Amino acid sequence: MIALQELTMRKFFELNFQTGLLIGCAIAAAIAAAAIAYERYDTKTLKRTIRRDAVFCGVNTGLPGFSSADDKGDAKERFVELGKRKVDVLARNSTWTISREAEYALHFAAVSYYDGQGFMVPKLRKAMSALELDGSKVCVQSNTTTELNLGDYFRANNMTHEERKFGTVDDVFNGYASGQCDVLTGDVSQLYALRLKLSKPGDHDILPDVISKEPLAPVVRHKDDDWLMIVKWTLFAMVNAEELGITSKNIDQALKSKKPDVMRFVGTDGDYGEELDLTKDWAVRVIRHVGNYGEVYERNVGAGSKLGIPRGLNQLWNAGGILYAPPIR
Repeated sequence: MIALQELTMRKFFELNFQTGLLIGCAIAAAIAAAAIAYERYDTKTLKRTIRRDAVFCGVNTGLPGFSSADDKGDAKERFVELGKRKVDVLARNSTWTISREAEYALHFAAVSYYDGQGFMVPKLRKAMSALELDGSKVCVQSNTTTELNLGDYFRANNMTHEERKFGTVDDVFNGYASGQCDVLTGDVSQLYALRLKLSKPGDHDILPDVISKEPLAPVVRHKDDDWLMIVKWTLFAMVNAEELGITSKNIDQALKSKKPDVMRFVGTDGDYGEELDLTKDWAVRVIRHVGNYGEVYERNVGAGSKLGIPRGLNQLWNAGGILYAPPIR
């Protein structure tokens, strides 16, 4: 548990952005400025977080920048723990699906990272496409959608393969590293992280093919609408800040701007923060402490990190990607 006082805030974000996924617990910056109006929420998450002076953020340190299944190979526990109120928000590699929302009574707030399943192979294979993997031995985590997608892809392309199934991500990785298979499949973000663990990462290629949609998003409980709004709009604020050119380095200059969109963002025009039961400068706090979406991406999983994952679909909509947030107005 990390307290929300201003002096410990930066350490809080560094911890969570290194071990969680992108948005991490940036919401802590927003609720640290919560207005008195939160009093009307008797049993909801917002009031509890303010009373305890901390946000409990569900993450996993299994992979740099992202997370992995637990030691039993069953990542479902993350949703159960959230339902039991042991954490306030999940900020890890959780794919948004209809079954997860319905079965566990959860809300995926907004997409924080557009991911998809891919393949990693030894460079010596000189493979340029997944369509060249006919007859391969593929390491895959058992009882996952990854396993199902793998079978569908090879059948759809009239290719054969031999599955080497393992119960945990670590076992899948060890199977590939020890040569039990010549292909490793998983989410592309996960493959970048696993490649770093190999003795010679440069000897392995991540193929360009993406065979599934894996939108990752922070997760909250049903019937917790006030909290959902804060989590969702914290992410939206980070995306909007990048589009507006607002960064952690120029946020003080942005406070002096006369541009209407910027004024609404920083709270010098309108009462948008109060509508979330926060103070006017809620978005300013988020950007000051963690940066906009682009800054967070580059620092933790992009060019400024060891992972070096290209932005791809996670570029802004006006820069060739599909990342898009509703406006603050």
